Amino acid sequence: MIDAARAFTLSNLDGTPYVFDGTGPSLVCFVKDDCETCNIAGPVLEGLFKAYGGGINMVALGQSGDKNADFAQRHGLTMPVLGDAGCKVSFDWDIEIVPAVFWIDADGNVVTKFEGFVRDDWQALSDQITIETRQPVAQIDWDSLPAWRPGCGSKHFDPEIYDKLRAEADGSVLRARKVEVASGDDVAEFMFDQGFSDGLPLVPPTPERVMRMLAGTHRDPQDLVATVPPNMGVGTVEKIAINAVMAGCKPEYLPVVIAAVEAVCTDEFNIHGVTATTMGAATVVIVNGPVVDKIGMNAGLGAMGAGNRANATIGRALRLVIRNVGGATTGGVERSTLGNPMKYTMCFAENEAVSPWDPLHVERGFKADDSVVTVFAMTGGPVHIVDQTSRKPDQIAGSLGQGLEGVFMPKLHNLPIDALLVVCPEHINTLTVDGEYSKDRLRDRIQEVTSRPLSEMVQDDHSGAGIPVADAKKMDPEKLAKLAPKFAGKEYIHIVAAGGDAGKFSSVFHGWATGAVGSISVSRKIDLG
Repeated sequence: MIDAARAFTLSNLDGTPYVFDGTGPSLVCFVKDDCETCNIAGPVLEGLFKAYGGGINMVALGQSGDKNADFAQRHGLTMPVLGDAGCKVSFDWDIEIVPAVFWIDADGNVVTKFEGFVRDDWQALSDQITIETRQPVAQIDWDSLPAWRPGCGSKHFDPEIYDKLRAEADGSVLRARKVEVASGDDVAEFMFDQGFSDGLPLVPPTPERVMRMLAGTHRDPQDLVATVPPNMGVGTVEKIAINAVMAGCKPEYLPVVIAAVEAVCTDEFNIHGVTATTMGAATVVIVNGPVVDKIGMNAGLGAMGAGNRANATIGRALRLVIRNVGGATTGGVERSTLGNPMKYTMCFAENEAVSPWDPLHVERGFKADDSVVTVFAMTGGPVHIVDQTSRKPDQIAGSLGQGLEGVFMPKLHNLPIDALLVVCPEHINTLTVDGEYSKDRLRDRIQEVTSRPLSEMVQDDHSGAGIPVADAKKMDPEKLAKLAPKFAGKEYIHIVAAGGDAGKFSSVFHGWATGAVGSISVSRKIDLG
């Protein structure tokens, strides 16, 4: 509660403005209609006004909108009753409970303040006003009043009201430019028209929603998370939160989105190139660690599809940051020939519970109890690999390998290109039916079954892709017979577990250019505070 009165202008019950300049002697009381304790205080307020109203400023500030008039009529109030339905003055005066009473001296200092109803406090206040104003004592039957009653929470603590007031207050943590929407405009259509959307409707990022989103992180809203290509936009925590609101995230998802933004805005990941390539590359986000269960991500049935808010909105929030902060809009820097549905969202959690292997983040050097996001640049997928009949580990591993033949196209081998293999639980069960089947063994098997002689890679009438005929003519038969695996090295094959318990359907994501000429996958630890 404040120690110095603050000026305000509010409307009386008849609509006329009432200006309080912050000086006294004044008595200011905050009430609301549905508070039982405020209704006990109502007759006391009228008694005080009849006794002292001619010599002091005395007002009641009602938080109940149209019900303020009911409160005044119920208690026969002749004092000014002002409407503080938006609770801005309640917020500014830092009250917690109603009724809240302030006795203010001529210099604007709060001499006495209390909340709730303690009869002795109210009677002492009456005596204090009598002494300081030299007016006759108020005629109130104090013995008929209860000795004590607890007050009610001030209405401004309603989350919808409180977050809006915090956002609009002087010294608010929000700094982003506010976009005014005319009262007659449809907000959803306005956001489409302004180019904020990825093509789907957005949640309006009102100040109160952004404030609630920011509660999901301990970081300062103005902390710089990343400089976001291609336009090198300033990616503060606040701006990421705004896009997380538009994507439909909950506040507890925000740390994951922040970590994903950090990861894609590194030089290694090269989000500018990922965005600009005509090949249609897009980000794939995989989440590991305790945060998965904490925020309710889906690693099981339908993990890469619809139906889970965390999966869908975290991936979408990342894409909106790239679009709205970085400036990567379709038709601008975004030049994908066909587009890619993963440019809306692609985010899922690894199903660590069903996996016999070290999870992805542990493979990449993190602790098992760390929460981590890993981002990949992928051009296609998820593409199903269907094998419902293999019963031996090497059989199913061979099928998974053959499923990876289609990365880019079957004729192209020895590729320095990432592939992300997502192995389903039933295929994992087959792989491990005879005991351990490590990821490295699976990678080796993939390279083995995809090896083809270079002679099959030469351009021909069936396809102009592959080794130019002129180059092939320079090779001797022994070289042309040399086997080339699908990938230039098994380090390009990334393996995670995900999916539901039933169904022998694994999937693969096809990579983009890997390495310095393209994109290198990046992992970032999630700062959960």
